[in-house]
Amino acid sequence: MADTGAKAPRERYRTQVRSEIKQHAWEQIASAGASALSLNAIAKRMGMSGPALYRYFAGRDDLLTELIRDAYRSLADTFRAAADSGADLAGLAHALRGWALEDPQRYFLMYGTPVPGYHAPDDVTLVANEIMQVLLDACAALELHDERAPFDEHLESHREWAAGHSAPAPVLRRALAFWARVHGVLSLELAGHFAGMGFDAALFFESELHELTRAGT
Repeated sequence: MADTGAKAPRERYRTQVRSEIKQHAWEQIASAGASALSLNAIAKRMGMSGPALYRYFAGRDDLLTELIRDAYRSLADTFRAAADSGADLAGLAHALRGWALEDPQRYFLMYGTPVPGYHAPDDVTLVANEIMQVLLDACAALELHDERAPFDEHLESHREWAAGHSAPAPVLRRALAFWARVHGVLSLELAGHFAGMGFDAALFFESELHELTRAGT
């Protein structure tokens, strides 16, 4: 028991330092992008030596993985909370937009340009699957009257991304269309491509949602 008590303060300190490292990492990503992430630069800002910081994260990829895990978990929890509160497909889209606008760099780390040379571990994919499961459930709840499309036949034998969800092909296609178009609009908005075009980005987002959530489209 005494040994457990002795370890607790050290574990709390370790957790605190890791959290501070991640905060500096987010600041670095915001200013220079994820590809410029540098543990040595973070160590310098924290008044630590490089080797000391590597006791908390094994390397750049280890730190990047932790940030991506945190981001995916945050979005998965946001989606699940929205769904548990009764959000429909449009409600999930608004939850996603609100989450993205809250921290664009977090969004771009997940859905922006991949970091050269970095490959996310399998457990990150599992969390991403949680997000897709909530989306598929919301799409399945719509009263679809879609005619089968040529792509549906392809989806019947290429549905690994659905992670075992039982939705029929038209629902899978609706989910993919929703995911692609919503992220397309969000990515353009967050990157500033709508700036100066003179229209309300929120109203444009709403218009796209109307098209995507109509039962017969």
